Amino acid sequence: MIQNEGEFEGARERIAYFQELLQQLRVTAAPEEFPFVASGYRVEIERMQSEVLEYLTRHTSEREPAQAA
Repeated sequence: MIQNEGEFEGARERIAYFQELLQQLRVTAAPEEFPFVASGYRVEIERMQSEVLEYLTRHTSEREPAQAA
């Protein structure tokens, strides 16, 4: 879970990096291999985007939600 602006910026940079990798793989990966290679990056991008949205929709005055053990 993103807890501060530094982690937020790091997540945004990592999302952009993975998107660039996918863009390159669309051209360089073999067609039959691409879905398998791309799926891992897609899942990670979606996970990080979810965390970014969670962070952005929480007001700065709100405490971070408790994490499950």
